[in-house]
Amino acid sequence: MNIPQPPKSLIPQFLSNEEDSERFSKTSSVSQEACYQIIEPQSEKVWGFVSINNTQRGPGLGGIRMAQNVTLNEVRRLAHVMTLKNSAACLPYGGGKSGLVINEPGYHNDRNLKKALMEKFGDALFELENYVPAPDMGTDEWDIQIISENHSKRLGQKNHNRGGAGRPVECGGIPLDEWELTAYGLFSAAQTLESLLNNFKLKDSKIVVQGFGNVGCPTANKLHQQGAIVVGASDINCALWNPAGLDLDELGKIRNLPGGLSLYSGKLGKRLGPKNLDWLLEAPCDVLIPAARPDAITARNIDRIDCRLILQGANTPSSKPVEYYLKQRRNILSMTDFIVNSGGVIGCAVERKMITDKSYANTVREREPRKYIEQLIYNTVSNNVKEIFARMEESKDSIFRDASTELALERLKTKEEWL
Repeated sequence: MNIPQPPKSLIPQFLSNEEDSERFSKTSSVSQEACYQIIEPQSEKVWGFVSINNTQRGPGLGGIRMAQNVTLNEVRRLAHVMTLKNSAACLPYGGGKSGLVINEPGYHNDRNLKKALMEKFGDALFELENYVPAPDMGTDEWDIQIISENHSKRLGQKNHNRGGAGRPVECGGIPLDEWELTAYGLFSAAQTLESLLNNFKLKDSKIVVQGFGNVGCPTANKLHQQGAIVVGASDINCALWNPAGLDLDELGKIRNLPGGLSLYSGKLGKRLGPKNLDWLLEAPCDVLIPAARPDAITARNIDRIDCRLILQGANTPSSKPVEYYLKQRRNILSMTDFIVNSGGVIGCAVERKMITDKSYANTVREREPRKYIEQLIYNTVSNNVKEIFARMEESKDSIFRDASTELALERLKTKEEWL
């Protein structure tokens, strides 16, 4: 068996910022600033990519995605979303994103191997002062801590504003996954809808979660606590569906074990293997939560989606044309990713401001950091959802994404801050 070897060194290599062939770039309302590929100079192997999309409001903040088949186009597209997300939430940051192309499972299972990779990646990121990394799919708060410590050594000081955000609470950070901050944003959006839609209540609503991970799992739990019934869930191993509801306690216990949701022993209406996971997107429900990779809902399955509401837990799970079709032809409301899943970046922004502003840090600690951030997330997401609904009322042909983008671009030009 071949043992994965971490790179000897990694450096950023600037790429041309010419528009690529992807639709999102051709129609983008925010210009691309800079893209880099991360290479090992000794072998010239490409290990990943960084895209800094826009810095009008501040450095580009966005997560490190570590997965198989991560592409430059995916990273650029996600960086654009981060620009809109940070702007809409009135955070002092632009948009950025990075991706590590990792096909060997050892990097996910061996902490020492992953640490060696993150240390070298930290060397490359040190050269990119306008990018602020954070946890994303395949990375966590300890990976960000490794990068932060790398920058501390290179700067010769511990207290600095480099090296990322979303670090462990033991190290003075805001643990995004442990505190379930992204999920809290989704929950806030769903709860706000109860006051905006006469015929929508969370109690007894049937929920399907595609991607029962660090976002999907806590979102399901929070909605269940309000009386919703989680009837479907999936991970990379299998998809589970039971119209009477799934056992969330068991799902929570098994989701991080080898085999994941395939270990589920409760009653089921359907169990589907890895080749048929997409069926769950078409399962009948009230609220569908795509919380995995991009492009879950496309022209391929658009006519088989069987829900009333889509709550976008993942970034870019569908495109604007798809969402327009869903609303105009299917009467399905799809709530845009960069509005409803912004809880994580809000936590990142609070953490970084606490480093540089002692008065602000004291205020946050006095109010208890988690409670302070949850209230900030709720207010931000809820107010944005209400504002977007008001804009949609003024323009009947407008979809949620249109009004969301309009709002984000307006705020991109201002220095208004909600922290």
